[in-house]
Amino acid sequence: MAEIKNVLVPDIGNFKDVSVIEVSVKTGDKVSAEQSLISLETDKATIDVPAPFAGVVKDVKVKAGDKVSEGTLIVTIEASGEAAAQAVAPAAAAPVQAAAPAAPVAPATPAPAKPAAVAAAISAAPMAAPASGSAHASPSIRRFARELGVNLTQVGGSGEKGRVTKDDVQNFVKRSLAQPAGGSGLQVLEMPAVDFAKYGAIETKPLSRIKKISGANLHRNWVTIPHVTQFEEADISEMEAFRKELGLEYAKENFKITPLAFMLKAAAITLKHFPDFNASLDASGENLVLKKYIHIGVAVDTPDGLMVPVIRDVDQKGIVQLAKELGEVSAKAREKKITAADMQGGCFTISSLGGIGGTSFTPIINAPEVAILGVSRSSMKPVWKDGEFVPRLMLPLSLSYDHRVIDGAAGARFTTYLAHVLSDMRRLAL
Repeated sequence: MAEIKNVLVPDIGNFKDVSVIEVSVKTGDKVSAEQSLISLETDKATIDVPAPFAGVVKDVKVKAGDKVSEGTLIVTIEASGEAAAQAVAPAAAAPVQAAAPAAPVAPATPAPAKPAAVAAAISAAPMAAPASGSAHASPSIRRFARELGVNLTQVGGSGEKGRVTKDDVQNFVKRSLAQPAGGSGLQVLEMPAVDFAKYGAIETKPLSRIKKISGANLHRNWVTIPHVTQFEEADISEMEAFRKELGLEYAKENFKITPLAFMLKAAAITLKHFPDFNASLDASGENLVLKKYIHIGVAVDTPDGLMVPVIRDVDQKGIVQLAKELGEVSAKAREKKITAADMQGGCFTISSLGGIGGTSFTPIINAPEVAILGVSRSSMKPVWKDGEFVPRLMLPLSLSYDHRVIDGAAGARFTTYLAHVLSDMRRLAL
């Protein structure tokens, strides 16, 4: 007779309140004995908690990000009479494995032979910049990657803290198989190893984890997307005057009316007018996915590196609400309280350096988006208007776009329309 049994966190040493970094099962899954249920991470190691017996998962009691200790209920499993009888004691945790070993450990039994096409595609795939010195993944994901012959240092992690997930490994294999035959990937020389200390005093400073992760993504985006950048200037004289008026009205509120709030609103209006910019290529690269929602990412400069929280449904919100949300997400990013969900689902990105300086720059597209807007510092310039030069506040814009999706004419039309929206406050109400 089937019996529903509780599975608890076993003895994991002296660790308490350990983070759940991965949940490998869901309700309804069939599991075998010793199959990994969840993965835990301490300050020094990653631990897999295996199923003590085979059965069907009836309920999952934890999620990624939860804190657990020995004895915490993690899942309930409906086990057969025979399996339940064998479960005389809680399962021991899988052997502790360092979170980032120098090299994958060979499996105890020979890994299944992988198809020749998969092996060839993976070995021919261009090397991506690793997210860190070695991959950040749970033991179960390392085993899965070994079975497929995947070098985890080539796989960008999308999980919490840049952890490599099963989907990341599977998507890497799919992309590798989609590579054209004949090794058409970029062939570049390795960086030379230079002993800089020979030339003078040096100091070695490790990159922050955010920079390591974002660096790998930026490298991939730059080398795989054909970038073109279109430059434009917008007359924001009236916009800035109105912004200052609003700022005085909301001076006692706990947020500021920044130019970026107006940029968000103007970008949303422009994206509606040019839907191809509010889109992504599908996995095959042959179809364009047009999005009916407008979520815009905003690059935030933090002490640890660049983060891009997403403001959702920008087209449905007013300037004041956008300004308030901008302040909130920016504070969360700088205080390291931002979550992965806060940075997902973006359709378009704005990177503003206006508060720092510069006249223009070339922003790198945030894949799978097809365009990104760079904003530099505004300045007063003489503009020929009605037969004379008049001082106007001009804002430099830099639009980088994916040339596979957007041609030069469309890029120029987009920036021209955006500049018109910013220069005429009435258009923000349309």
